[in-house]
Amino acid sequence: MALMFAPSHFTAVLLFATFASVVFGITQRSTPKAMVRYGLYCWSMFVGVVIVASWAMWLIRR
Repeated sequence: MALMFAPSHFTAVLLFATFASVVFGITQRSTPKAMVRYGLYCWSMFVGVVIVASWAMWLIRR
């Protein structure tokens, strides 16, 4: 039996936000401290926008 990873939509968003934020932090800033801060900023914006959008879609559907 093969092992299969089937993430939920939210888990997929968290994975994408993590990997994209790491890339953005490394490529957009020059010092390690600025890289970490910008990566955390990007991650929080990704996740925050997804949560707000999901609530908006829930309210529209209702």
